[in-house]
Amino acid sequence: MADRIVLNPISYHGHGAIENIVPTLQQKGFKKAFVATDPDLLKFGVSKKVTDLLDKAGFAYEVYSDIKPNPTIENVQNGVAAFKAAGADCIVAIGGGSAMDTSKAIGIIVENPEFADVRSLEGVAPTKKHAVFTIAVPTTAGTAAEVTINYVITDVEKKRKFVCVDVNDIPEIAVVDPDMMSTMPKGLTAATGMDALTHAIEGYITRGHCAISDMFHLEAIRLIAKNLRGAVENTPEGREGMALGQYIAGMGFSNVGLGIVHSMAHGLSALYDTPHGVACAILLPVGLEYNKTVSGERYRAIGRAMEVPYIDSMNDEDAAAATIAAVKKLSADVGIPANLKGILKEEDVDFLTASAMADACMPGNPREATSEDVAALYRSQM
Repeated sequence: MADRIVLNPISYHGHGAIENIVPTLQQKGFKKAFVATDPDLLKFGVSKKVTDLLDKAGFAYEVYSDIKPNPTIENVQNGVAAFKAAGADCIVAIGGGSAMDTSKAIGIIVENPEFADVRSLEGVAPTKKHAVFTIAVPTTAGTAAEVTINYVITDVEKKRKFVCVDVNDIPEIAVVDPDMMSTMPKGLTAATGMDALTHAIEGYITRGHCAISDMFHLEAIRLIAKNLRGAVENTPEGREGMALGQYIAGMGFSNVGLGIVHSMAHGLSALYDTPHGVACAILLPVGLEYNKTVSGERYRAIGRAMEVPYIDSMNDEDAAAATIAAVKKLSADVGIPANLKGILKEEDVDFLTASAMADACMPGNPREATSEDVAALYRSQM
């Protein structure tokens, strides 16, 4: 079976990359942008770095900010209506995964109105047309939504998140400028960074991994392990390294899938509004322990990328243990809680387990999981 790799047609990286946004829109002949961003980015002037460029060029735009941290079906529906009312012909998504995921769903539905029921997009929807032309500008170094074919929407009514996978949703242009990430607070930097590490590690051990994705994931692990602590302290080197590392992780996992950590984390975010990166960071060592019986031989390469001392002189069991310890230490160093105490409630374990088992990421896990396994993993963190 052939391996399929889907990436942005064009991406810009490095300081000042946002200067390419207006010329790109003008070159493509667009007339009005739908700027999708979240309220906090408006409040703190982060989105303004881009809208100032649009203003300077006299390029028309309308801002849409009805976006929650875990975007909902209603956010998408309101966004579709707002896009149509604005008379826009392109999207500029500014933010973390929330803004970009909302933009992907809006762009898909506008071009494929038969999927106006947002729930119909769950899984692999047979859309026919590519989403509205989108330039994605990440302000967090974690989700890599600017380069993935995935997006996640929260179904508030059913208290669950659902994953949508669609090659038609990938933004045509990604603009990865570390200057857009410089105002991220420490906690958000840590959480999104650990989400990126989870992408890279789960993508490296997922069932669908291939030679190309392995190359991406190992380099992403190296960059994230080297730069996350610095990014949390807001060093220029740390920010730049994380901006690149999280993007490279997205280049990989978007094409091969994830696993049990993301499956379990999605439910926590939907039910408790737990930040996705925090949930992933807490559950990553748990998932690594669970999967080491079938994928432990890959842990040495992960440990080597994280510069674990003497990893090549260890036997497989010790190398796996040292790698998991390195993941735990990085998480602790950037201030992530060690477990789910104070978050997870016993009465919700069965519901969360059912949600995780039905999650689109679960089939990618290298070890076949049962409901009993997942429930036990949740309870181990209480």
